[in-house]
Amino acid sequence: MQATAYTYDPETRSGQVLLDDGTPVAFDGAAFEAGGLRLLRPGQRVRIETEGSGPGLRVTLVTLQTF
Repeated sequence: MQATAYTYDPETRSGQVLLDDGTPVAFDGAAFEAGGLRLLRPGQRVRIETEGSGPGLRVTLVTLQTF
């Protein structure tokens, strides 16, 4: 699934992405580290993997979108 980086805190390595429908979904440091990234800038396109649905949706991996 693709999303757009919305917020990122380098100290906690957590933040939020926006799904293509505009829904914000938070990610934690573990999801960020699973993608092997060092930095994330708001506005970057990312690829995410998720678990759950609805209010229980959570991001398990954040990495850069490559074409």
